[in-house]
Amino acid sequence: MLKRHWKTLLVSSVIVILSGIIVALLIFMKNQPPEKRGITALIEIANMEADSALWGVNFPNQYTTYLKTETNNQRTTYGGSEPFSKLDEDTRLVELFAGNPFSIDYKEDRGHRNALTDVRETKRLNDKTPASCYSCKTSDTPALWAEMGVENFSATTFKDMSYRIDQPIGCANCHEANTMRLIVTNPALDEALKKQGKNWQSFTRQEMRTLVCANCHVEYYFQGDKKVLTFPWENGTHIEDIEQYYNDYGFSDWQHKTSGAAMIKIQHPEYEMFTAGSTHFNAGVACADCHMPYTRDGSAKFSSHDVKSPLFSPAQSCGTCHTDVNYVVERVKIIQDSVHTTLLATEDALVAAIQAISQAASYASVDKAKLEEARKLHRAAQVRWDFVAAENSMGFHNPEEALRILAAATDLARQAQIKAIEAMNLQVSK
Repeated sequence: MLKRHWKTLLVSSVIVILSGIIVALLIFMKNQPPEKRGITALIEIANMEADSALWGVNFPNQYTTYLKTETNNQRTTYGGSEPFSKLDEDTRLVELFAGNPFSIDYKEDRGHRNALTDVRETKRLNDKTPASCYSCKTSDTPALWAEMGVENFSATTFKDMSYRIDQPIGCANCHEANTMRLIVTNPALDEALKKQGKNWQSFTRQEMRTLVCANCHVEYYFQGDKKVLTFPWENGTHIEDIEQYYNDYGFSDWQHKTSGAAMIKIQHPEYEMFTAGSTHFNAGVACADCHMPYTRDGSAKFSSHDVKSPLFSPAQSCGTCHTDVNYVVERVKIIQDSVHTTLLATEDALVAAIQAISQAASYASVDKAKLEEARKLHRAAQVRWDFVAAENSMGFHNPEEALRILAAATDLARQAQIKAIEAMNLQVSK
């Protein structure tokens, strides 16, 4: 009986000791630093380092594909990266932008590696051009914003800031050094999100694969005397919300040389158009899924940084979700052709409105109230047309929204034309 007792005691002791060892082992394992994903970094990258070549030491696949954006100057049917003149392609644009520098020089943008060269060579610059025009053209800006502050940076002229900038768009525009976390680097985007009650740091990684594009691919304007880069998102990101913001602020980019209307020049609202309830956005697809598709180098999987139109690599960009890639490419063509045809019809309506307003204004006793109404309608019509025209997808990012906006633009343009005619008729009848 005593022998059995000692055996039980011995087994219990062994169990206790083993349990203690297991607990100690688990505690030890839990307190170990987390295992790093990917390849161990070869060098440490300084915070907001502008030189992408240094980042490339640690991430050669991403850097090598990024370098291709300098030479991927191919053209699609309605865009791409070949720097052709849009003014030569569509002579209506000269009239639509009369009095604005875009009537002098309006070329297709090239890839990220060419952004700095292209902005410096454009004929739209002058001695008063603010440094804000560098905001989305170089990886030097995050560090300069941190050093100078946004207002001081913006208040500097483009020419004076040129001496401090020598890098094109690069890694620092989208990534946090060393961690490679996707981050918001543009203070204007951060401020715009805060005004909407959004905290980008709570976004998922997939959501960030779209949001980082909004550091640059958005509508914006330069606010106040210091020309601070600002996103007009306070009311929302639909064109009607943006128009209301500008109307409330009393802002215009220029006075139309022919119609006399106070006009808005829309920039490149890809983010606003895509996130306005598009099919792909609602399905959880990110910008990077299509424009920076995953690829492989041996066993290494990475996102290609040769940012370009998915039409150049539909198997990689579209084939992940769609089994019939040829069908998808054909659908893109049908959608873009439809939007383009509608876009040109809107341009015809705008040109007719501009000519009618100009003619009405030439009468000494024209009804000035109706003339001013016509000018406001011209502004409303053209800001909508430009929201689609300046958005670099010929409507494919959101076909339903693009066609909805163009329909409204055409209607407003015809209303402007009619209002101008009414002003002349009133004058003639007296």
